[in-house]
Amino acid sequence: MNKRIESQKAVAERVNGWAAMMGFWAVVGAYLTTGQIIPGLV
Repeated sequence: MNKRIESQKAVAERVNGWAAMMGFWAVVGAYLTTGQIIPGLV
């Protein structure tokens, strides 16, 4: 059972890392296209 929990943690970390990278590139893309970090806000 302990091996299964460690496997789930590895998958969770991988998904979290992927989501963070996508968020980072979304911010970079928004800044490059609009000049604002969060488009629509002042």
